[in-house]
This record gives sequence, C-alpha cells and structure tokens, in this order.
Amino acid sequence: METKISTMDSCKPASNDVCSLPSSGVSVVQNSAVPSLIASYEATLGRHLDHRFGGFGRARAVRAKLSPLATDIFSVPVDFNLTLLDHLIAESGLNLIGCCNELNAGYAVDGFARRRDPTQMILWYQQSLPVICIVGGPNSNDYGTNRILHHTGLPDFSQELRCFHAVTCYQAVVSNLEDAHELIDTAISTALKESKPVYISISCNLSAIPHPTFSREPRDLEPAVDATIEFLHKVVKQVMVGGPKHRVAKAYEAFVELADACGYAVAAMPSAKGLHLLGRREPAFCAEMVESADAYIFAGSIFNDYSSVEYSLLLKKEKAIIARPHRVVIPNGPSFGCVLMKDFLHALAKKLKSNTTAQENYRRIYVLDGLPLKCEPKEALRVNVLFKHIQALLSSDTTVIAETGDSWFNCQKLKLPEGCGYEFQMQYGSIGWSVLATLGYAQAAKDKRVIACIGDESFQMTAQDVSTMLRCGQRTIFFLINNGGYTIEVRCEEELVEAKTATRSKKDLKFNFL
Repeated sequence: METKISTMDSCKPASNDVCSLPSSGVSVVQNSAVPSLIASYEATLGRHLDHRFGGFGRARAVRAKLSPLATDIFSVPVDFNLTLLDHLIAESGLNLIGCCNELNAGYAVDGFARRRDPTQMILWYQQSLPVICIVGGPNSNDYGTNRILHHTGLPDFSQELRCFHAVTCYQAVVSNLEDAHELIDTAISTALKESKPVYISISCNLSAIPHPTFSREPRDLEPAVDATIEFLHKVVKQVMVGGPKHRVAKAYEAFVELADACGYAVAAMPSAKGLHLLGRREPAFCAEMVESADAYIFAGSIFNDYSSVEYSLLLKKEKAIIARPHRVVIPNGPSFGCVLMKDFLHALAKKLKSNTTAQENYRRIYVLDGLPLKCEPKEALRVNVLFKHIQALLSSDTTVIAETGDSWFNCQKLKLPEGCGYEFQMQYGSIGWSVLATLGYAQAAKDKRVIACIGDESFQMTAQDVSTMLRCGQRTIFFLINNGGYTIEVRCEEELVEAKTATRSKKDLKFNFL
C-alpha cells in the first residue's frame, strides 16, 4: 500500500524542544515554552504531524542553533496520502523527496538514518534506527463495512499492519480523531525511546479535518490545569469518578487529596472498587448523581461495554474531563500529552474552588440500606443472607476476590472496611480466573486472608490448583456458589427455561462451602 516514510535524528532527540529521551523508562513529547492557541480551522491532524516532525519546531531549533527533529520526508505520493502530503509540504522547513516506489523510499530512509546516527550500522530494526513509516490508510468510514477497496482485494484492512508488526516496535492505526493526537505522539516518543522503527497508518480523510485536541500548541501540566479549572468553574454540579488505572498511575493519594480539597461528589467505577475510599459505601443512587452532573472528572477510567452498561449510561462527552495516566483531555477542547495523572490531580487540589452542591444533592435522596429478612426454619439459603455473613467476615486483614458472573454483582454491594482489599477482572471477564488469582494473591499478600466468591461452573475450569493452595499452606476461604452450571449461558425467553445441567432443578438453591 502507499507509504510515506520519515526519519528522525536520534543523536539529539531533545534538540528542538519537541521530543526527549526517556526518563525512568518513559519517553515524552516536550512542551513549547509559551502557550499559544491555534485557530480552530487550522487545528488539524496534518498540521500537528508537521509540527511534530519539525515544521513549527524548526524555527525554534534554528534560533537555538540545534538540529531539528526531522528534515526530509521520503515519500511515494499516491491517492491515499495526498491530503497528508499537502499539509506537510505547506509548512516551512520540511523537504519532501518523492521516490519511485515504497521499497526504494525505505532504503533511502535507511541510508539517511545511518548518516544522522553514525554509531548505527546495517539494517532498520535490528540495528536500532528510529524510522517512522507513515501510511495513508482507508477512509475512516470504510472500517467495518466489509467493503473491498482497490489495493486491498479483500475486505481486510489489516494485511499491511500485520506485515509491519514484525519489523516495528510500535504500530498506530489512526481511524478517528478522538485519539489521533495521543497515538501519533506515542509513536514518535516510542521511536525515540527504543531507537527503532514505528508504523503509523492515517485514514486518508482525516488529515484536513479540524479537531479541538489539536487546538493548543504546548502539552504541559500548567495549561492542562488552567483549562480544567476554567471549565469546572463555569458549572454548578461537579463529580469525580475514579477508575482502575489509578493503580498504574500511582495516583490514589492525589485523587483522595483532590476529593478532600474540592468537595465534589465522588464515585468509583466498578472495576476500581477497592482502590478508592468509595468501597466503604453503598453505591445507591450513584449513577443518578453522576448522570445528572454538569461536569465530570474521570480519572483513570476505562469505558467498555461492561462498565458503561452496554453504553446505556446517560453520560455526555462534552461534560467529561478525561485524566489518563499520561494525558488529559478537555471536553470540546485540547488534549494535553505528557501530563502525569498524579501531578495533574495534585495541582488541581491546590487551585480548585470547593463546591459541595453535588454532595448535598446526594444526601437529600440517599436512603439507608434495609436488612435482609431472617431465614425461616428449613428455608433454602438466600443470596442476600449469604452475603450478609460474608460482610461480617471482612476486615483490614482480608481481601475479597470476585469471579466473573453473579459474584461480580453481589460482591459490588459489600462495604469494605479500611484496608480491606478487593479484586475482580472486569475488563476481560475470564471464566475461572478467580481461582488462580486467589492462589497468586494469597502467595503475594501473606498478611491477608483471601475470601473468594465463585460459581460452580467457573470453579470447574481451574479447580485443580486448590491442591497447590493447600501445598503452599494458604488460608483462603472459598464460597462456592451452586448455580447449576453456566448461569450466564441459560437462555431466557417468555419464561425462565430450566438449564439442563448436572444439578438439574437444584439450580440456585444450594451453596457449598470449602
């Protein structure tokens, strides 16, 4: 397929204040010294890419007597990349060199990269040359249509990606503008950090479309904080929502600091239970409070079909500030790269005005939980009664591990004491995961007693390693719930159809304890 190939100077990667070598294993795209807004009609992917390769960074580099990040683009101009090439040659400083075919362009880049970094010899990947291959991809509207396009022959647009996967250290397929900024910056940073080739495919219709994420020149903590404060201070009801990526971002303490400082109502996504102070409370009316808010700060959240209830939550993108581990996105505004979540939350805590409106609204509608009715003599054990007893077992010395399925929903209702751990696998929903996760967790946290809740059929998938737990002397408590097989697979039509399983009609009536 049609490609355009560029190379970067890896000898002085921080030379034009655009990119830098990794610090503590993380590579970044650096900031400009002075914040500046870009006219909305100019805030395009093509312009951003040109800026990253040196079009706008060149002037600063010349003033500082430094080498620009990139000087020459070796290309094969064809239909899928023409708009992108138009944007690159429209800016000053980049020299576009048209080659006769893609292979020749690749060889030219190889030679160019050798000269730019004389310590590197031989070939691309093996000899660590930071080459960027940019490909004009299918129109973004063609993805998922099962169409056959010229150059492909099949309704499979991943053929080229699979080829490049083996010879590049990072691959980015840009088929929408929402995350284009992040994908492009990550690719460039990875090329510099690893000193190896990367692959970027850009849908042919996206280069000239303006998008607010490209509307600001610098990518910096202070502008990100200022833009967030400006947005939040315009509205009345604000909420904070914590997500599971707090763990990788090491941002839990900063999240709590911000919650204490701003007074906003605070919620946690289901997959973040146990990482937040919210685990100690009942989530009644939580969804209503978040959905009715004027603005939300999503910190470390993951939005998939599970966490969004099949995308049925009444959340509006134009109200959401998204804080990721290394990026902040402002609604209908710019995207700030290379901003650590914990630094961002910590800085917000110092500047945000306190506003308890959403909290006060929550207190007005909150109703205390009722207690389950006591079991009658000879009555079958009910789920709510079982979990009442599990609740009584929890302390700072315990951790709850919930299996995919019913245990997810029942364990979410548990109120976690201070220091009580909680783990479940919401992203992948693997069947039988909790047994082995319990084995590993108990081995790593010998000061904790693990309480695991799991359905009978999931347990059958991985039950063998209970013997390993015994051999390791672990003190795990299993609540094995007899669901009569794969409950999630039972088909319900006009009325409940009894599942034909080993337990037959005893489904949901009996609990076994190990």
